[in-house]
Amino acid sequence: MNAGMNVMLMAQSIVQAHRSTLALPQAPGATALKGEVDDLVFAAALQAAHQLGFVPADALCIAQAWSRQALRTGEFHPEQWPTEAVDFGMAPWPRNDAYAPCPEALGLYAVMPDAAWTIRMARAGVPTVQLRFKSTDAAAVRAEVMATVAGVKGTGARLFINDHWQLAIEAGAYGVHLGQEDLQAMTPAGLKAIKDAGLRLGLSTHGYAEMLIADQHSPSYIAMGAVFPTTLKQMATAPQGTGRLAMYSKLLRHCPRVAIGGIDLGALPEVLKANVGSVGVVRALMSAPDLDATVATWNAALKPHGQEPAASRARR
Repeated sequence: MNAGMNVMLMAQSIVQAHRSTLALPQAPGATALKGEVDDLVFAAALQAAHQLGFVPADALCIAQAWSRQALRTGEFHPEQWPTEAVDFGMAPWPRNDAYAPCPEALGLYAVMPDAAWTIRMARAGVPTVQLRFKSTDAAAVRAEVMATVAGVKGTGARLFINDHWQLAIEAGAYGVHLGQEDLQAMTPAGLKAIKDAGLRLGLSTHGYAEMLIADQHSPSYIAMGAVFPTTLKQMATAPQGTGRLAMYSKLLRHCPRVAIGGIDLGALPEVLKANVGSVGVVRALMSAPDLDATVATWNAALKPHGQEPAASRARR
């Protein structure tokens, strides 16, 4: 049997073992990357990841991790999807360059479009809130951030400001949240300013490649999504589903994790099986006829339920 045939059979065995939990439809026009056949595991995993519907950047991360795993263990088991940080080239914890820590379980996390909604959520008992106010009007942005910080005070809620990190530092928010595009636009000086101010940093991710980028910054938490379809924003990637969420969560077990995207109370039990300590919610809260009762129900469902502790992370 030649090397090419071996690669094909190995790839098929990986796909068979993980199709039910990890497979998504391939993007239209998606082309498989080619792996060197002198590394059979790498080439097979690259082919399998493509067949399972992973985008090329994620497929490459997966193939590299499979190869490292096989070298580290001396074995190839198709059912053993890589979930060890070392196989993905991630640095061990604790880290001297880490941002200020936050609790492993951030609980219910309301992501709101303006100050009024964010304050309302905090006063209703949501433990973690985010102001995601989008505007090109600098004065309006300043007014919203300052009003939110002032309005959340005394509620006990942890307030993250999306994107507007300078104002978050000035106003004394709990932390800053950055999407991948916002993160790419940040300068090293800006990221250092957030860290030096003692603010927490949360980062959005949508797959393996972005998770590895986020992890390099040693953030306070990593958000993973979208888990389910959402109409609230245009997503560059397909909904990841709970099977992939579980694998992502296992890889990122050193760091607090937030699942986000289309999650409602009906889907929550399946999401929590992925061992996440927080769930980001928008629509299910904004459309609630009785907000206080809805928040109480979510909070009860999200009480810490035996999450695997993030290694060597302080709680605050």
